[in-house]
Amino acid sequence: MKIKKGDTVKVIAGKDKGKTGEVLAIHTTTNQVTIEGLNVSKRHQKAKSKGTAGQIIEKSMPINASNVALMEGDKAVRVGFEMQDGKKVRVARPSGKKI
Repeated sequence: MKIKKGDTVKVIAGKDKGKTGEVLAIHTTTNQVTIEGLNVSKRHQKAKSKGTAGQIIEKSMPINASNVALMEGDKAVRVGFEMQDGKKVRVARPSGKKI
């Protein structure tokens, strides 16, 4: 997968199109990423004990990795791979800079 945890990405398709955020988790088996503060869903949680009340929790849900693009500065870029000094590194396609 070309996107890694901690990367800043921009959503290019879906209800959150145009928004940016940091990747919190990668789900390689389903090809999805979880982005902080985006694709938020509300979940109802029951009370855990008798004296407490139930609550509604907002949770970031995964987005398909094909619907996000990596940000380089303020631009969304495509990602490629190159071999440098015997190591495989990610590079931004338009500029060729190492990510």
